[in-house]
Amino acid sequence: MNEQIISQEGYDKLQEELTFLTTTRRKEIAERIERAKELGDLSENAEYSEAKDAQGLNEGRISELTNTLKNVTVVQNSNSSEEVTMGSRVTIKSDGQEKEYTIVSFNEADPLNGKISNESPLGVAFLGKHKGDAVEVETPKGIIKCKILKIG
Repeated sequence: MNEQIISQEGYDKLQEELTFLTTTRRKEIAERIERAKELGDLSENAEYSEAKDAQGLNEGRISELTNTLKNVTVVQNSNSSEEVTMGSRVTIKSDGQEKEYTIVSFNEADPLNGKISNESPLGVAFLGKHKGDAVEVETPKGIIKCKILKIG
């Protein structure tokens, strides 16, 4: 797995999920398994099968989160209004419309709410740019031309 950049907020969110899964969720699943065992024959016990499946999914997610957290570099969001960096709020003009994006890490991306990943085509194109720069971004829908109006 390649090392990825993540904000402190994104790291904390992943760490919080990992803590929940390893403590609360594990305990809940273990209790479900115990209750299902009390119902008798395990070979025909749907509750037991479902609880074991949930346990497998939970352990898989724990493993995934653990590996992700080992392979990320936490960066501090910059408050610079000079250059686009992680955490920058970028206002652009494209096709006569103004749009605002915030550059976030891969696990915080929410394009419908203007949060774009630093690894997305737009994120990569904006990083390192300055107010007034013209940017061309190759996207699946074609090339987008825009101008950076403001960095905050």
